[in-house]
Amino acid sequence: MLRLKSAATAEDLVQEIYVRLARVGDDAAIENPAAYLYRLGSNLMLEQMRGQRRSAARDAAWVEAQTMSLGPEPVADEVAADAAVAARQRLAAIVEAVRELPSRTQEVFRLHKLEGLSHTETATRLGVSRSAVEKHMIAVLKHLATRLAEEPASDNGGTAGSAASSIRRGAPGDRGNGEP
Repeated sequence: MLRLKSAATAEDLVQEIYVRLARVGDDAAIENPAAYLYRLGSNLMLEQMRGQRRSAARDAAWVEAQTMSLGPEPVADEVAADAAVAARQRLAAIVEAVRELPSRTQEVFRLHKLEGLSHTETATRLGVSRSAVEKHMIAVLKHLATRLAEEPASDNGGTAGSAASSIRRGAPGDRGNGEP
């Protein structure tokens, strides 16, 4: 437990030793059971420690890649307040426009664009054909393009219509499988 620095990790190691011992066949000839058990425990502990080091190094590399720093201090990379407000306004306009559609079309949109299901998965979930899902999505996209193009331009130079174009290009929930 001293080397692992955690009682929970030590307990996990003991459990893994039991699992490994259970896999050893009854016909296996172990000349020195105490030495075998010690070697098994040592090897598993070293394997666990290496895994922890790799995980810590990977996590540190990710944090370093995702964080901007100015000297030793990290710099917050938060979105500017005006951009956040504009994004909320675009989202509200999309939500309002989608609510104007029939409930089945709204459901297709939610499953495909927000939950990230493919057209086939959405069709299966709703018990309709893939073609029906495609037609609902075409209706949603046309409605959003028309409805959001009517919205006035925001203060930062973007338009609500850009929200519709971002949905046509693919929302973050899309799987990149070639489906709209």
